[in-house]
Amino acid sequence: MSGKDKQGKDSASNADSTGQAVENDSGTEEQDQALSDQPEVDGSEDLTGESGEAGSMDTRLEEALAEADKYRDVALRAEAEVQNVRRRAGLDVENAHRFALERFVNKLLPVVDSLEKALESVEQTDAVDETTRAIAEGVGLCQKMFVDVLEKEGVAVVDPVGEPFDPNLHQAMSMVENSDVEPSSVVAVIQRGYTLNKRLVRPAMVMVSKASEAKN
Repeated sequence: MSGKDKQGKDSASNADSTGQAVENDSGTEEQDQALSDQPEVDGSEDLTGESGEAGSMDTRLEEALAEADKYRDVALRAEAEVQNVRRRAGLDVENAHRFALERFVNKLLPVVDSLEKALESVEQTDAVDETTRAIAEGVGLCQKMFVDVLEKEGVAVVDPVGEPFDPNLHQAMSMVENSDVEPSSVVAVIQRGYTLNKRLVRPAMVMVSKASEAKN
């Protein structure tokens, strides 16, 4: 091969390398241009979106909790109202039973009074034959049985002889001078009183002492 031919081949090879390099540089520039043309991803927009979504979820959670509290309050009020209704119903039944029993006891008390008066009349009689005494004993047993039954139902006798006068339990029928006891003391019971379950049914009719008036 002549020197000219070899020189020509080297020139051609150098030209090809130069062209390839130019093409590579051109391709790199095009890739850089393409990358620069792509829209930039703004990270702040993603954070803002996530923050907004989280805020919306918090708001919905707060609303749900507020709604739950409202229904809880409604349920508690309803339960309290039911308890009040039950309590009032129980009190109504109890009061009705108590009123019915009190009215029944009031109807029986005159019978007890009659038996007591019958016994007192026998005791105040000087001469009593055996027949009358036997009848009086029978009446006394009936009177005792009657009182025992009443006591089992919560009835108690108010017989306050010697006790201080109590206007809540006693009804003063008269006042008498009596220096043997303190003033305003019960010296005699005209008619015994009764209570039902510690509630006054009938006051005791009594005579009350008073201080003796000073004589000139």
